[in-house]
Amino acid sequence: MNHTAEVFQPLRDDDPRVVGGYRLAARLGAGGMGRVYLSHTQGGRPVAVKVVRSELADDPAFRRRFGREIRSARKVKGAYTAEVIDADADGTPPWLATLYVPGPALSDVVALGGLLPVPAVLWLMAGVAEALQAVHDAGIVHRDLKPSNVLLAADGPRVIDFGISVAADSTAHTATGTTIGTPQYMAPEQASGRDVTAATDIFSLGQTAAFAALGEPLYGDGPAVGVLYRIVHSEPDLSGLPEQLRPLVARCMAADPA
Repeated sequence: MNHTAEVFQPLRDDDPRVVGGYRLAARLGAGGMGRVYLSHTQGGRPVAVKVVRSELADDPAFRRRFGREIRSARKVKGAYTAEVIDADADGTPPWLATLYVPGPALSDVVALGGLLPVPAVLWLMAGVAEALQAVHDAGIVHRDLKPSNVLLAADGPRVIDFGISVAADSTAHTATGTTIGTPQYMAPEQASGRDVTAATDIFSLGQTAAFAALGEPLYGDGPAVGVLYRIVHSEPDLSGLPEQLRPLVARCMAADPA
């Protein structure tokens, strides 16, 4: 989800005005889990409040998983993450609040400003890798690392939307036989329904870095089934990447998670 100042939107008639004691000031975005709003702590610190959509909120199993993931996410204190500061898995609706990051998403930066030069891509990879280390140390697998979940603040990138994907993914898989995530940035084991581990996020790190340098997903766009087939059955074509980036991206995107 994109939490930038450029996408502030006024609240609509169907938006809540207060969630968990946080007065909502504007819309920041929306995604598979729900909507995200701008609010402030009592001390005036800006926060992003994510409100879970009703289809998930009505599932008791989701709420239990959501609660477990929130407890894990609270342990993440990395410099390159958006820290979870408050949440209520039992609320009506369930919600959580993270520190607001004043910076555009990587996806928007590339779309509006063009490709990142090699030093900037390496800087990006280092910050996101450090964020993933903090996330993995807390026992969490992100599962949906992608350019729109990396915000570029003045002092470095921030990884957002960690710690809640497992709850949503399990609910969706049980209900529909599908998996929550973005096909273009999945790892082969995720795309084929096998065990997802920290290595899955490293594969997505390679894909995200490649997008920053190329301006498009390595496995292309189009119908999800075609993208997922290519991820599972073919090697990524790294020939379009700057030569300095190819060995590092190739290591991230090894097909074998080990």
